[in-house]
Formats: sequence, C-alpha cells, structure tokens
Amino acid sequence: MSRKNISSGTEWEPYVGYSRAVRVGSTIYVSGTTATDDHGKLAGSGHPYHQTIRCLRNIENALERLGAKMSDVVRTRMYVVDISQWKEIGRAHGEFFGGILPASTMVEVSGLVDPEMLVEIEAEAVLTEP
Repeated sequence: MSRKNISSGTEWEPYVGYSRAVRVGSTIYVSGTTATDDHGKLAGSGHPYHQTIRCLRNIENALERLGAKMSDVVRTRMYVVDISQWKEIGRAHGEFFGGILPASTMVEVSGLVDPEMLVEIEAEAVLTEP
C-alpha cells in the first residue's frame, strides 16, 4: 500500500519528526493542527472561534493536497485549553462539519506548545474512491 507524507513547511516538523498529514491507501491522518498562518505565526490570538476556523482551514488545505475534502473527514479530536470556550470552538467546528457529522471528541488540556494557542485539532479522513 502506498504512503504519501506532506509537510506544512514549518521548522518544527523535521525537528520533532512528524508530517502535517499522511495518506496510506484511502485513509488520511492529519496531525494536531493549530491556528498558524502560512508564515507560522499564530492567527486569531485570544479568540477561540477564530483560532478554530484557522485550524480547520489548515486541515482543509492538507486534505486537498492529498486529494481529499472536508466531507471525507470521519473523525476529529479537539484539544482546548479552556473547556468553558467549548461553544465558540464547537460553533466553528459545526460550520465546517454540520452536514458531515464526523465522530468527534473535545477535551481540555493543560496547555499547548504556545501559551497563546487555545485549540489544536486532529482529523482523519477516508476516501471512498482512492
């Protein structure tokens, strides 16, 4: 079975040893994705809704590079630093996935790699036609 890795181009991927996303056959795994822009700078500082939108756009970009779309997503995992912000984060997630309804998890964590990051999201997608 073939494997294809893609990179977001950040300095952290080779340092930590991971890929933005990996496609094996018809399954795509997207690593924990934060609200960074194309230059690696945090977008939406202090705003959980805006950070979630940026995370999901970054995931969408990774999926497209591997021949998938958001409608192929079957599972997401959301890691949030303040669970009291779940409605804003959930609203953004719902705007992307309301008609798709992937299996999903949201958990509070003690922190992310940058203290200004409020949310990190993983995704898994399955292509019905590889």
